[in-house]
Amino acid sequence: MTNYLIVGAGLFGATFAYEAAKRGNQVKVIEKRNHIAGNIYTKEVAGIQVHQYGAHIFHTANKKIWNYVHQFADFNRYTNTPVANYLGEIYNLPFNMNTFNKLWGVVTPQEALAKIDEQRAVLQGKKPENLEEQAISLVGTDIYQ
Repeated sequence: MTNYLIVGAGLFGATFAYEAAKRGNQVKVIEKRNHIAGNIYTKEVAGIQVHQYGAHIFHTANKKIWNYVHQFADFNRYTNTPVANYLGEIYNLPFNMNTFNKLWGVVTPQEALAKIDEQRAVLQGKKPENLEEQAISLVGTDIYQ
């Protein structure tokens, strides 16, 4: 007798199965792949953990969740610091005052907003008709590009 049939051993399926079984339920998990963990699966290659389906980053400010996931795996310390290369210059992402200062020489949020508003004006109040115009209406031409 099975209480739960779980299709897929990705994050949700594996976690649900684990917690349900811990509570005394009979659980059956079926998975089409030859491993658990779904798209966050890693395999060891020459002593290196390789993300089979592309890199994944786990982050939470919730200590209870952090402690929970650490019972299953060790995590590498990583801080995501993306940048954009625009016309040969490197800019911080997500956008911040450093980005706006380097892009336009502004030093206050009000100056940055004024520059964005100036660039939004290229639409002359026109309602956006496509994705490009929608982006420009939100962030101006430089950030869109």
